[in-house]
Amino acid sequence: MSVAVNAWGESRGKSYARAAITNEMTTDLSAWQTAAEVAARLGAVQLENWRARFSIREKAHADLVTEADHASQKAIRAFILERFPDHAFLGEEDPDAKLASVSPEVPTWIVDPLDGTANYAHDVPAYCVSIGLMLGGEPVVGAIFDPRQNEMFLAAQGLGATLNGRSIRVSEIGEMRRALLSTGFPPDPECQERNLKWWRIFCLHAQALRRTGSTALNLAYVAAGRFDGYWAFDNYAWDVAAGIIIVREAGGIVTQTDGSNVNPFKPDLVAANPTLHARLMELLGEHGN
Repeated sequence: MSVAVNAWGESRGKSYARAAITNEMTTDLSAWQTAAEVAARLGAVQLENWRARFSIREKAHADLVTEADHASQKAIRAFILERFPDHAFLGEEDPDAKLASVSPEVPTWIVDPLDGTANYAHDVPAYCVSIGLMLGGEPVVGAIFDPRQNEMFLAAQGLGATLNGRSIRVSEIGEMRRALLSTGFPPDPECQERNLKWWRIFCLHAQALRRTGSTALNLAYVAAGRFDGYWAFDNYAWDVAAGIIIVREAGGIVTQTDGSNVNPFKPDLVAANPTLHARLMELLGEHGN
């Protein structure tokens, strides 16, 4: 493992892994992807068990947390760390999760046990479990499972992206006027003003805009070609770690809003098919990102 980890950490960017993958790493990636899928399903079992009986408390304004979050994360953590005791784990519900850092040399699971909590709390069927694995400073495995639609989005670096076992690709829509874009708004009303500006701008250029309430599903839908692009300014690593690798493996591009290499621990992000991504970056530049 140490040889593979060292090779993995020597280069960065979208093409780094294909040059670094060895037979050993490919085997690891397959095993990790399988574990991510099983763990996501275990977390979803907890969500569905709790769905009809949870009690809600406020974690912050309009940012709901339920017993379901914690039950899901507990099940995921137990499975992952029993199988990979030398790996690290970061979940949204961990104390001080927002202050945590990740070592590039240690495989680290980045987990959102319930993405789309407000939807879940109101029984809106648009929520999921999101599990990403980072190594060498990059997401290398992702699983996003929507239990209400029974849709499992999976990817591993160099192995492609799938939906319920079938290969998926980003859309080929390259014109903004034909594009269906998605975004997410932060729970804190004071942080929403910036994205409201961009909602207005993109509304004038795109065919239509959508706000699903789940960042992970937004990215999964970009990967599957349902949405043509996604932008946001207030993400956390557990929102996007899985989605980044799934979009990349489906042929898409994911960057920061200034066009720099994506970092899951930075809040802004743009994801789209290659042609539309370039157009999104042009608009962000033109209107003062």
